[in-house]
Amino acid sequence: MLLKRLTEACGGPGHEKEVRDLLRQEVTPLVDSIRTDAMGNLIAAKNTGASGPKIMLAAHMDEVCLMIMGIEKNGMLKFRPVGGVDPRVLVAKTVVVGEKRTPGVIGAKPIHLQKPPERKRPFGLEEMYIDIGCSKEEEAERLVSLGDYAYFTTGFENLGADRWKAKAFDDRAGCALLVELLRSQYTTPVFGAFTVQEEVGLRGAATAAYGIDPDLAVVLESTTASDTPGSPDHKHATTVGAGPCLTFMDRSVITNPKLVNRLRSIAEDIGVPVQMRRTTTGGTDAGAIALTRSGVPAAVLALPCRYIHSPVSVLSRDDYQGALKIMQAFLQRLPESEVL
Repeated sequence: MLLKRLTEACGGPGHEKEVRDLLRQEVTPLVDSIRTDAMGNLIAAKNTGASGPKIMLAAHMDEVCLMIMGIEKNGMLKFRPVGGVDPRVLVAKTVVVGEKRTPGVIGAKPIHLQKPPERKRPFGLEEMYIDIGCSKEEEAERLVSLGDYAYFTTGFENLGADRWKAKAFDDRAGCALLVELLRSQYTTPVFGAFTVQEEVGLRGAATAAYGIDPDLAVVLESTTASDTPGSPDHKHATTVGAGPCLTFMDRSVITNPKLVNRLRSIAEDIGVPVQMRRTTTGGTDAGAIALTRSGVPAAVLALPCRYIHSPVSVLSRDDYQGALKIMQAFLQRLPESEVL
């Protein structure tokens, strides 16, 4: 399964090669041309000679991870997050470190050795380390180097009747959707951009959009779901299983209202439930794309994802299929509609 292979691959910001190679192999037979730009974005073009609006579909390849920042004399590794990672979820998680995929465990002082005040607060990053089974600095240096990335090891699995669990659904789920969309035929030019370095500032999307120069863009993402105990229904950002969601705005962009309404109308017309994201936190590649050149009308279609930016997250198979149906219908109807 493509989504399984994508989520179990490792690719932090600036180190997306493993994911990019997997996607290149999958996408090459589906498109007219494919290239990697100087930033590392993978750009796939379909129907480049057709008339009609040029549409950019974007999904980022990178995932949040950890970077090795120090090696202690006892062989333990000190680290810092790359992207937004909550330190409170890290203790006792397994990782692999560097190109050699050296296995490790994130450790901290055990409860038996903690003083009473320490038990009342979560560990800070400075109190945690990665244990790769070494007892000396020199031993660890033979296996890892400063600057190496550490990745969570969560495998892809079915969870219940309509759920998947894995790491890196943000945004390998969007990448998988984009591949599926490129399998179909359309009558307008479609550019699929698998972007880099989204988690550290939407960097790849800016250069990808400049090179493509699209007439409009849709970003395929995963987003925060808060349908968990202790959160009132009216405060849910999104709800897993209630359909993919559209964004009015976030901290990076105010999406194009006409484009959002068009996607919403199509969802209603084909009978796919869709929800509106109720929070304005976070950012997406749409923020960088919308500001490219003289401006690009942009929208975001996202999959609600529980426990996002953590070692394991959960999303709905039905939401995924719903997003695919909406985008297929949108692209097929694009030549007949006046979107903007």
